[in-house]
Amino acid sequence: MTEEAAVDPATSDADDSRVYRITDTSRRRQAGLVYIVGAVGCGTLIAGGALSSAMWWTVVVPLIAVGSYHQIAAWTFDVREGEALETANRHIGMPIGHASATVGFAGWRARPVWNVLVFNTDEPPSRQGLVRVDGVDGDVLDSYVEEVEQ
Repeated sequence: MTEEAAVDPATSDADDSRVYRITDTSRRRQAGLVYIVGAVGCGTLIAGGALSSAMWWTVVVPLIAVGSYHQIAAWTFDVREGEALETANRHIGMPIGHASATVGFAGWRARPVWNVLVFNTDEPPSRQGLVRVDGVDGDVLDSYVEEVEQ
């Protein structure tokens, strides 16, 4: 572990809520383009006779497949954490106390989804819920609320 990555529990602050940004998955388009350009380059070498035609199946086809997948799985991640928390707050139907959000990915195209865990304002919380918010268009995909057993 590098010194920069080490966390000292004595100096960490649980209330420290820094703004951070999740990397936009639309960056996959750049990687997909590199794979497809590589496939075209290999295909050109094969057509020119520099490589054997058996290379077509072992190099070009997988590069095209991976590049195409990257192109169709490149979602523009428009909904940020704050927006997901606000959407969950509006949807859940109870006063929200503590809440946290984490990103997951759903489906074979890996669509980004915010999983927002919320607790009501009681001390200690008597109800908790989970709201799944689409990371692309902000729609509520699913929600669940339950009583917390003390």
